[in-house]
Formats: sequence, structure tokens, C-alpha cells
Amino acid sequence: MNNSDLAEKLAASHGVTKADARKFVDGVFDAIGEAAAAGEEISLNGFGKFKVKDTPAREGRNPSTGATIQIAAAKKISFTPAKGIKDKLNG
Repeated sequence: MNNSDLAEKLAASHGVTKADARKFVDGVFDAIGEAAAAGEEISLNGFGKFKVKDTPAREGRNPSTGATIQIAAAKKISFTPAKGIKDKLNG
């Protein structure tokens, strides 16, 4: 499922136009992205939590040459599903 598919389902179930539904979907994801960029935890009741985690700098290897390279520290976002979602996935 992609953003357009999600917007279509939203439009069909709530009686709004596809264009409006697409604006809502894009707005939700923009808000989640902005909150994550600010380092906030995003908790969506019944769905799960998005958390920003720091990964430290480390050494790695170039797979084609075997040379050691330095991998910079970075931030990543992780998702932990809520119990209801886990139950749906696992029957």
C-alpha cells in the first residue's frame, strides 16, 4: 500500500474527495517527519510508536576492495507496533 492507496481508502470510507484525502495523508506524514526531525517520540494509540535513535560512528569495510572505511554517526527512526497490531499480524 502506498500514499495514494491509503488516500483512496480514506476517501471511500469517509466520503471526501481523493484530493482532500491525499492532502490529509500527506499532512499526517509531514507532521510525523517534522516531529521525528525534532527528536520527538511519536506515539499513535492503537498503532505504535516511532522513536529516533542515534547510531554511533563505526568502522566498516568496502565489500569490493576490503578497505576499511569510517561510517559516520547518524540518526535513524524505528517503529514499535502496538499490541493490537502485533495481534493482527500473528493471528
